[in-house]
Amino acid sequence: MKRRGRGMGCMWYPIGFTVSANPSAAVVKVNEDGTATVLTGTVETGQGSLTVLGQIAAEALGIAADDVQIVSADTDTTPMDTGAIASRTTYVTGNAIRIAAENAREILFETAAPMLNVKPSQLEARDHRIQVKGFPQRSAPIGEVAQRAQVVLGQPPLGSASWNPPTVAMDPETGQGKPFATYVYATQIAEVDVDDETGEVEVIRICASHDCGTPINPTLVEGQVEGGVAMGIGFALQEEMLFDAKGRQINPNLTNYIMPTSLDMPEVHVDIVDSYDPTGPFGAKGVGEPSLVPTAAAIVNAIYDAVGVRITSLPATAEKVRAAIKAKRAGQKQLPA
Repeated sequence: MKRRGRGMGCMWYPIGFTVSANPSAAVVKVNEDGTATVLTGTVETGQGSLTVLGQIAAEALGIAADDVQIVSADTDTTPMDTGAIASRTTYVTGNAIRIAAENAREILFETAAPMLNVKPSQLEARDHRIQVKGFPQRSAPIGEVAQRAQVVLGQPPLGSASWNPPTVAMDPETGQGKPFATYVYATQIAEVDVDDETGEVEVIRICASHDCGTPINPTLVEGQVEGGVAMGIGFALQEEMLFDAKGRQINPNLTNYIMPTSLDMPEVHVDIVDSYDPTGPFGAKGVGEPSLVPTAAAIVNAIYDAVGVRITSLPATAEKVRAAIKAKRAGQKQLPA
């Protein structure tokens, strides 16, 4: 008989890493046609980071994301970046790009101020123009201002910056300190069906609620969470490295190292908790690795809710679940009436 259960998993996760510094650097150049070029050493591995970083630069410069060209991951030409690790790209690299874009924007403001007969502090960048705050009709196109900065003032609108998360070293005696600049939080709830005869587990639905600061690109956040859930399902139920007596892996390929496919995916409902982190670029933090952390815990808790057995080693294969159910039933039979 199939029995249904629900389980919850909660987590908090640090952004970046500690012990040593993990800075990022960036260069932002505003071109004479009103577009911008961003140089960053970070790597796009399919998570959509370059899209988000382009959006951050565009927001700071008052232009469209399509007007930003990203040059990345070329150590010959791009500035240093610690790496696309520790879920740090949006938070750390994004802050470096934001500051670099703001530095380039300040040159535009200094150039446009005498053109518009105001102080630089009275200007803002919006809708591809440098305009007077509160008086958008008094404005000049960003491309025109960029060209004037270069050919008249001799100061091309170029900004560079680096950013390293502020931390406090751990006290070796008390353990007190601030090893990370910020944290993200999540709760996931899993609904599963467990066959109490075979031990087979089917994940029916996952509800995932994640606080990742202000989402720069909500669609990419949803994709990251759905991908993390897929990895979490594999971690919970299928993926296992097997070794023989001599320590050689006996399932070193995708023929017998089982991973979930699209057919194994349940319904996934993603809830983005829109918070604001004042230390992040426009309030953002990150959502990479944290997206898979609560999934396995939620699933094994759901198995317990369904059939009353605790699985304490992963993956929770049908054989393990069935053996646990049999052991429970045997123990119950031995109890006095």
